Amino acid sequence: MTATAQRHLLLNMTANGSLAPQGKELFVVRRGEGPYVDDAAGNRYIDGLSGLYCCQIGYSYADEIAEAAGKQLRELCYSPLWSESAHPTGLELAERIAALAPDGIDQVFFSGGGAEAVETAWKITRRYHTLRGEPGRIKAIARRGAYHGLTLGALSFTDDPGLTEPYGPRAVETHFVANTNRAALEQPLDDAAFTEYLLADVEATVLAAGPESVGMLIAEPVQNRGGCITPPEGYWEGLRRLADRYGFLLVADEVITAFGRLGEWFGGECYGARPDIVTVAKGITAGYAPMGATLVADHVAEVINRPGEVLNHGYTFSGHPLSAAIALRSLEIMQRDRILENVRDLQDHLAGRMASLTAVPIVGDVRGAGFFYALELVGDLDDGGFSDTARAALVADLIPRRLREAGLLARVYNRAEPLVQIAPPLISDRALLDRIADIIADTLAEASARL
Repeated sequence: MTATAQRHLLLNMTANGSLAPQGKELFVVRRGEGPYVDDAAGNRYIDGLSGLYCCQIGYSYADEIAEAAGKQLRELCYSPLWSESAHPTGLELAERIAALAPDGIDQVFFSGGGAEAVETAWKITRRYHTLRGEPGRIKAIARRGAYHGLTLGALSFTDDPGLTEPYGPRAVETHFVANTNRAALEQPLDDAAFTEYLLADVEATVLAAGPESVGMLIAEPVQNRGGCITPPEGYWEGLRRLADRYGFLLVADEVITAFGRLGEWFGGECYGARPDIVTVAKGITAGYAPMGATLVADHVAEVINRPGEVLNHGYTFSGHPLSAAIALRSLEIMQRDRILENVRDLQDHLAGRMASLTAVPIVGDVRGAGFFYALELVGDLDDGGFSDTARAALVADLIPRRLREAGLLARVYNRAEPLVQIAPPLISDRALLDRIADIIADTLAEASARL
C-alpha cells in the first residue's frame, strides 16, 4: 500500500517523498467500530482524535447513515443550490441548522468543507460592507498561531509561516493579534486583567490598520492550533463590543468546536459569543460525508439579500443532496442518543484526568474544554524548550510511537511548543476516557524519564 501511495497518491500535509521504501511506512486505516479503528494489519486503536475532529458519533452508525443515503440516492442523486433552484433535503437541513444555531442566525450557505466555509465568510463580509457603502473594508484580523484553512483566501487568516510562505503574499491583508494562551504570559494575570490586555491589543491593531479598512475579525471559540487554547471570561463579549464600535463583522470559526465537541451545538455558546457569521464543517456530518457551511446573522443577510442584489458566489457541490441527507441523519442520531449530554456528563471527569497529568515532569500546561484537550510539553533547556536531540528522540519519535503501540491515536505536534492533543469521539464513556488518560500518562512518564 505504501508503494501505491508513493506512485499515485499525494497525501495532505505530508512529506510524500519520505515514504518507503527508503523512508516511513504508510499507516493505513481499514475499518472503524464504535470509538475504535483498525489498521490494515488488524491492530485496533482508540481513535483519540475523532479522525480529524470529525467523527463525533464514532463508527457504529453506518447502517442508519447508509439507509438515509440510499433513500436520498434513490430519490435524487444531485441537484445544485443554484440560480433560484434548490432541493428538499438542502432546505430541510438549512432549517434544522438554523434551529440549532445561536439566536439571530437564521441563514445558511453550504460548501464542501471548512476552508470553503471560511472563504465564504470573507466573501459575504466583503459583499456586506460594499453594499453598505464601505468597499474599503478589505482587511482582516486573526489571532497569532491560528489556523483557518489552506485555500488561498483562508490561508490569509492562518498564522503559520511554514504554510503561508511557500505560496507568496497573502490574498487578503491580515493583521494578527494575541491569542488567549495564558502559558505564553511572562506574568500570570487573572481573567479580568487578561481580557483587558487581549482586547486592548485588538483595539490597538484595529486603530493601526485603520478602522474604516477592517472587514472582519475571525477567531475560534477554542483555538485548535497551539493546543486547545480557551478564552478568559468576558473575552468574546469584549470582541462583540469592539466589532460594534468599529463596524467590522465578528466571525466565529466553529469548524472544530461546533456540533458537540464542547458539549453544546455551537462551542461559542460556552463563552458568551455573539458572532455575525459562524463557519462549520467536520462534525456537521460526523465524518460520514464532506460538507461545510457558513451561518449568517439576520442583520447581515438583510443587506446581502436586498432585492435585485446577487450573491455572486457558489460551489458545484454546495449542499449536495447526499451530504445533506447524511447530515440530517447524523444530527438526528446526536439528539436521539443524547450525545451532547454525554459530553456534559463526562467533561468534568476528563478535565480532572487531564489536569492530573501536570504531575508528569514533561507536561508544562494542560488546557482545553469538553472533549478537546492538549498538553504542552517542556523539555531539557532552561527556558523549557527542547534541544534538537531531545526533540528528535522524544517528540518526533518516542511519544507518537509509544502512543500508537499502546493503542491510541492522538496528535503530537512537533512545532515551537510541542503538544499532545486529543479529541475523542463524543460517544466515549468514562472507562475509555480513563484509558486514554492512562496511556498518555504512561507514555509521557517514559519520555520524562529519558529527558
